[in-house]
Amino acid sequence: MDSLNPESQILIAPPETSSPRVWKFWGTAFWGFVVFAAMFVGQLAVVAWFLLQQSGPINRDTFGEAVTAVVSNGVTISLSVITGLPAVAVALWVAIRIKRASFADYLALRAFSWADLGIGVVALFVLVMGWDALSRATGREVEPGFMGDVLKTARADGALGLLVVAFCVAAPITEEFFARGFLYRGWSESFLRVPGAIVLSSLIWTGLHLQYNWYFLGEVFSIGVLLGYIRYRSKSTWLTIILHGLNNLGAVVQTIILTSS
Repeated sequence: MDSLNPESQILIAPPETSSPRVWKFWGTAFWGFVVFAAMFVGQLAVVAWFLLQQSGPINRDTFGEAVTAVVSNGVTISLSVITGLPAVAVALWVAIRIKRASFADYLALRAFSWADLGIGVVALFVLVMGWDALSRATGREVEPGFMGDVLKTARADGALGLLVVAFCVAAPITEEFFARGFLYRGWSESFLRVPGAIVLSSLIWTGLHLQYNWYFLGEVFSIGVLLGYIRYRSKSTWLTIILHGLNNLGAVVQTIILTSS
């Protein structure tokens, strides 16, 4: 019956404590840029490899068309997202190692309660449904867009499972390690404090999704703020990873339904 007790812990870990071995505002900003660059290089390497596999010569006139074909391919996007994870993990490990801090402690890879999990799931569901309702109320029908194109090509190549792993496992871990793990940790212990860290890390996280339209970016930002609050409340990045993964899984399922109709 312990699982019915909202105070019971899924994992057991000590509460998060402030540590002098934490990058503050500018240190976090600098290493955040380094981590982002590592993620970009890791993902770009996959795109470049697939680009080189294109049949026929690629010149100035055909380069743009070739790039578009590669970056809209489900297999390419999935593998690039997956390769971004080890690149980010290594860059974060270096930044945290310099401070002689524990990787797990710095990124808050710690316990969370069933109560926080329930609050997070319900809050995320209400927020996403609210955005969908607002979209329809303003005559902006939910469309698959970029994700629809990626999913169609992944399905055609028999790589739907790979896409699910990339978007629902690799992407949440990568982005949460970066935003709610590293950026939030350093900035929350700077002059920004918790509110500023939540807002700024959410803005940076939103900037990772510029392939979408402005309306969806508003939704992404609001989800980022919610995840930031959950990170603050639970002191656990594992929880925000799970919530992020559930949100992405819902988006994939919705896209499958929209592209199948």
